[in-house]
This record gives sequence, structure tokens and C-alpha cells, in this order.
Amino acid sequence: MAENDPTMPSLIRLARESGGSAPDPQPLDLGERVRDLRKSRGWTLEQAANQAGLARSTLSKIENGQMSPTFEALKKLAVGLEISVPQLFTPPQDARVSGRMTVTKTGEGQAHPTATYEHELLAGALTKKAMLPYRARVRARSFDEFDGWVRHDGEEFLYVLTGEIRLITEFYEPVDMRRGDSAYYDASMGHNVISISPEDALILWVTSL
Repeated sequence: MAENDPTMPSLIRLARESGGSAPDPQPLDLGERVRDLRKSRGWTLEQAANQAGLARSTLSKIENGQMSPTFEALKKLAVGLEISVPQLFTPPQDARVSGRMTVTKTGEGQAHPTATYEHELLAGALTKKAMLPYRARVRARSFDEFDGWVRHDGEEFLYVLTGEIRLITEFYEPVDMRRGDSAYYDASMGHNVISISPEDALILWVTSL
């Protein structure tokens, strides 16, 4: 992906500036988390306290934010709730189904041509995406066609749709790939892709935001 290609604004930057990434998580309320875990098991305060080997008054104070539990108390809570200590501080997964969906038919993606790639941004109608999917036609035939390494935050998945490519990375030997081959890599590592087939290769790229 031509992050440093002067002919095109960064697709990743555009996605982030348009709300492409999820909002920062809010601090976890430990007392509320413990209460929710207890209630999800259908336990009364006394049942949960007995299960954890704590005084009922101690558990009540923890749930109401009236005291900060010691590490020993946290371990007892975790054992009693049959979870690990880190899970006490892990926000619950949102069980609600958002129902978000968009379909991008062939040729309907947002085009972003560059000197080395011809990008087609997919799922452009959705904001606050956790990943950025796009097709790319690889025009480049040599590393010299790029303005140095491409680097950006996140991780990246590449899948070859047609043709053959060479994946060139900063820390590994170049890898030749053909239709059906895929790669997953740290995108902060320098990387570039060139086509080594007579025709321009077509690849699918998915980048985390």
C-alpha cells in the first residue's frame, strides 16, 4: 500500500480521519464489574461472598466502590467467580448485534489510483470500521518505483487474487506469491509489493485501523 506515495492521500489516514477506528475504551468500574459478574451467575451477595471466601460486608464495599480490594481479595474473587484475575478488569463483550452490513459489487469501490497501485476501497459506506479492506491492482515492477519503504501502524493481510507478486519486506527475504497465496505481517515493518507476472497482479488487502 503506497502510504508514502505523493500522488494519493493515505487510505489509512483518510479512514482514520473519517472515524475509521473505534473510540478509546472507558475506564472500567471494578465494583460494577464484580456486581455484574455476580448477578450474571444468579448469586446473592451472601452466596458470592461465601463462594469467594470473603465477608459479605467486604464484598458489598467492593461492589459499591467503598474500598479497594487487596490483591489477595482479588484472587479470592477470581477463584470464587471461576475466572482469572485479569478478567476482573476486562470489560464484558457487548452482546448486542449491530446488524451493520454493506455490499460492494464489482466496480463500485472508491477508486484511488497511484503511480504504483490502483486501489479500490471496499465497504466505503461504513464508518468506524476496525479494518480497511481494499482491492489493489499492482502496477509497479521494481522496488525503485517506490519512494522508499511503506510503513504504517497496525497489521495487514494480503491475498493474491490474480497474477504473481513479490512481497518485499524490511526484515525478510523477498517472497514470490501467486493466486491463492496470502501473507499476514506487521505493517510498521517496511514493505512493498511488485508484480512479477506479464499482467498487473490483483490483490486483496485488509489493514487494521
